[in-house]
Amino acid sequence: MKKNLISTMILILTAVTALFAQNNDERIPAKGFAVYEENGHFKPYEFTRHVVGDHDIQIEILYAGICHSDLHHVFADWGEEKYPMVPGHEIAGRVVAIGKDVTRFKVGDYAGIGCMIGSCRHCDACKHDLEQYCEEGAIMTYHGIDRYNGNEYTQGGYSNTYVVTEDFAIKIPQNADMSKVAPLLCAGITSYSSIMQAGIKKGDKVGIAGFGGLGHMGVQYAVSLGAEVTVFDITEDKRGDALRMGAVRYVNVNNPEDLKGLDKTFDFILSTIPAKYEPIMYLKMLKFDGQLGIVGLPAFRNMPAITVADFVLPGARRKVFGSQIGGIKETQEMLDYSVKNSIYPEVEIIKADGKQIDEAYQNVLNGKVKFRYVIDMKTLK
Repeated sequence: MKKNLISTMILILTAVTALFAQNNDERIPAKGFAVYEENGHFKPYEFTRHVVGDHDIQIEILYAGICHSDLHHVFADWGEEKYPMVPGHEIAGRVVAIGKDVTRFKVGDYAGIGCMIGSCRHCDACKHDLEQYCEEGAIMTYHGIDRYNGNEYTQGGYSNTYVVTEDFAIKIPQNADMSKVAPLLCAGITSYSSIMQAGIKKGDKVGIAGFGGLGHMGVQYAVSLGAEVTVFDITEDKRGDALRMGAVRYVNVNNPEDLKGLDKTFDFILSTIPAKYEPIMYLKMLKFDGQLGIVGLPAFRNMPAITVADFVLPGARRKVFGSQIGGIKETQEMLDYSVKNSIYPEVEIIKADGKQIDEAYQNVLNGKVKFRYVIDMKTLK
């Protein structure tokens, strides 16, 4: 009882403080962990968020997932970056303040933020609930420029608070397992969206290539739809995990015996692989009119390739498509489906500590995580 009373008092105090800052047009103080240079280590960082606007909500961040994309940005694998950088686009927390015109949230609700916090709202992509493909550019949760708030440089979820327009926040059901929700906002929606695009149904033969953060979510969604799932990875370490999650077969691609007899056997293969590999190997495994969905994006220096000849010859009558996360409407659909069906990532919780985040990054690089690190931002000092 005493513990609940203290938590309620802290929530009220946080909301009052946020409201005071809003009414006085003062930027909201924030703190978290940032890298200050390419390949740098995580260190404490203090900064500010913009004020809570009429249509905005302020979230107290409770948990933040570590996505492989975070590593690519920290290490500038996809091009030049700006530092200091606070990564994190898998965010789950509690609403502590709302703007006067907010209708979808109230103080005390759970809310999440994924990879983007804004878009133009009027281009063809946005009108079709595909804000991630906004023709004017989706505004990324971090390492982005927020053109609707003074062109400020966005900072991510390895921090204690975030301010976002309610239209780009995801409602988290009160019965959700909050310690596991955050990775659904990237790993979950990325795998879910591509599986939905492929139209997977009961009895389909589905391959999941790469059994990490995205891949283990893809397995769970495909199994829940009644598909017969095969997992592809490069080690033996996760064979038991794949079978436990409902896969009927595990293929170690470094073992030639495991690969025998797989050509022309799959309706759909989802590639979540974030490193260099041979896409043509998976293309050959598809049946006629089968589909290869690609969501993993390796570093530019390790980018795999498919030639035109590959499409015309061994890839004839096979379809290849790429997919980026999902729109806000679909992300909400995914989250509701996941909670309803108890589909969550398997996570390892770490403290909000620079050294622990550094160690987690190294383990992700070495493939030694099962399956997602989540930072408990409540431990931030």
